[in-house]
Amino acid sequence: MSRPSTFKGRIGRTVAESEPYFDEGPHPDDGAPNVVVVLLDDTGFAQFGCYGSDIDTSNIDALAAEGVQFTNFHVTPLCSPTRASLLTGRSAHAVGMRAVSNFRTGFPNMLGHLTNHAATMAEVLSAEGYATFCLGKWHLARMEQCSAAGPFDQWPLGRGFDRFYGFLEGETDQFHPDLVCDNHHVEVPATSENAYHLSEDLVDQALGMIADSVGVRPDRPFFTYLAFGATHAPHQAPEAYLAKYRGRYDEGWDVVRQRWFERQLELGVIPEGTGLAPRNPGVEPWDDLPENQRRLAARLQEAFAAFLDHTDDQVGRLVAGLDRLGQLDNTILCVLADNGASQEGGPFGVMHEMKFFNGILETPDEAIERIDDIGGPHSHTNYPWGWAQCGNSPFKWYKQNTHEGGVHVPMVVSWPDRFQAGQHGTQRDQFVNVADIAPTIYELVGAEAPVTYRGVEQLPVTGHSFADLLDDADAPGTNTLQYFEMGGSRALVAGEWKAVCKHTVGADYDTESWELYHLSVDRSECTDLAEAEPDRLAELVALWWSEAERHGVLPLDDRTFELFGARFRDHSPHPVDRRYVYRPPMSPLPGQASAAIGGRNFTLTAQVTGDGTAEGVLFATGTENSGISVFVQGGRLVLDYNAFDTHSILESDVAVPTGDAELSVAFTRGEAMAGTAELFIDGASAGAVDLPLYMRMISSVGSSIGYDAGSVVSKRYAGPFAFSGVLHELEIRLGEPGRGTAEAIARAEMSRQ
Repeated sequence: MSRPSTFKGRIGRTVAESEPYFDEGPHPDDGAPNVVVVLLDDTGFAQFGCYGSDIDTSNIDALAAEGVQFTNFHVTPLCSPTRASLLTGRSAHAVGMRAVSNFRTGFPNMLGHLTNHAATMAEVLSAEGYATFCLGKWHLARMEQCSAAGPFDQWPLGRGFDRFYGFLEGETDQFHPDLVCDNHHVEVPATSENAYHLSEDLVDQALGMIADSVGVRPDRPFFTYLAFGATHAPHQAPEAYLAKYRGRYDEGWDVVRQRWFERQLELGVIPEGTGLAPRNPGVEPWDDLPENQRRLAARLQEAFAAFLDHTDDQVGRLVAGLDRLGQLDNTILCVLADNGASQEGGPFGVMHEMKFFNGILETPDEAIERIDDIGGPHSHTNYPWGWAQCGNSPFKWYKQNTHEGGVHVPMVVSWPDRFQAGQHGTQRDQFVNVADIAPTIYELVGAEAPVTYRGVEQLPVTGHSFADLLDDADAPGTNTLQYFEMGGSRALVAGEWKAVCKHTVGADYDTESWELYHLSVDRSECTDLAEAEPDRLAELVALWWSEAERHGVLPLDDRTFELFGARFRDHSPHPVDRRYVYRPPMSPLPGQASAAIGGRNFTLTAQVTGDGTAEGVLFATGTENSGISVFVQGGRLVLDYNAFDTHSILESDVAVPTGDAELSVAFTRGEAMAGTAELFIDGASAGAVDLPLYMRMISSVGSSIGYDAGSVVSKRYAGPFAFSGVLHELEIRLGEPGRGTAEAIARAEMSRQ
């Protein structure tokens, strides 16, 4: 039966079918497209199949074949700054995000959150009548502000999104993530090992949000920002995907990188005549490596490939879901990466990334004993430099660097209604930067960035729309001058030329050497022309300083990694003598909002009441791969100090009394990297243990009070193992060794003799 052209409203008014279903709020123009931005993490230029690799990314490849593939697309060298530019259309420094959001420096270029003087794409499109959804990694708010205590003004819902489902920090375990829904923390919906993966959950949630919106408000287009945790460490994938790549990379990075490079030339994603950059310092010839190092490295690359393959399948599920909902044809779908492949796995790769941040270089001979854990829930892996450079082919250097390996990444744009048959699969080699995406979207949907937003004067949008490039492969590029900076490393692309300086921490900015490359004939920065063309180089360096001043880059600051862990400075929320008092019930605490116990002397004291049979976790921080758990079991107070799967376990030598009790653990850092822990029950010593490794950075996953949330720290119980008695209060006191310290230090000194 055909639908009538009009229907009677409840007050008798005839409403034309063409009128909006709802009168409240702004309405976009009829036919305004949906916008979906899919962001991958730490994915290099060569790692999609359509950019040269042998990794199965058939769904992204199909989008490229039916849409537009950008081969000269650039981002910042690090995740938070790229996200800041992507969402605001401005330079990362100008909006307060020159590095990861975990800290602030006191300078305007590093606020630890997005300035309110730069409205996000979500804020702009919401004002135009769009529904706005954010899923996955945020990492645009200072971490101490990411607990259930807020403030929430820099969480996604505070920056223009209607809904959020994902995680707030820079990384998370894919099988046991720290999850937030809107403005509150939530439990992982599935708990069986390997039955859950975050990437699948994110797509499920995205399609649910979209279906809810278009089902009730078909007049309202949507903006969905889906930022996968993939392919950032930990590299984790379901077992079937890991098995698919078993043995695939035994040839090693030299052979694979050459093959990927040759395929890039064949596909046309790099210009004819481009050279393959030499191995980066620290990347050894594959055939010269010892057998265990080759076995470990190959398995780590397999895990990465499986992770990316699995992520690609989730992109395919998203596309299929949009099609099923009838929304695909009029959706602008953009898939990109936030920076180049990561160098954070070091020369060998790591079984557990937190070991790297504790200054522990695990040798392949040590790591090989757990090779079958790689890619699953019992590992937190990252691959070695050789595979990272392979992923960045044909370029040199990596994420964090301003050479092409750090900033030149893939981007694919699909819009079935817009791209006609003759445009399908066409490539664009004009220079484009991540800050150019927002103004392009605004032009395509007919939106304008406001001059003021919520009464706050706005910074100008400095990105350049590349909308014309979508229709015309021969249209001139609009971004002809782009600066880069990260941790003191600098670069400038001006037309066909690039000047770049790889900074050494502590070196004099004014005397460091710059390199000069003619990108139109040397895309991979193989031939340094600095000596041959000093005048051109001087002109570009001067122009870099001018752009740096214009975009708020100055002052230069190379303390990124020092500040990343600086939780004990004068204005920090975690001063050296901080006293934390927690009273359950409490939501899980993210890592940097948790008590700052890493590498510190501290005492943990719980006030409890029990009936003699009460047991459960009093305090836990971290995961099964590394963490600390204090719990009561079998009538005893127990400590499990899990230093990267080396468990130092201590049980009290007396029982926990019935009724009220004070249960304490005093942790003392000794010389070198060792330490001690001592238990106390009602003030009396109840046993001590030496800790061979006193962890400085424990985990990217934070703490839980009265239970062990997510991936459990100890093998002695199944989670969440909530305390069955009454936990009145748990206090953590920093800055002074605990009771019994003199004896504990003496034991530690003797153990080193």
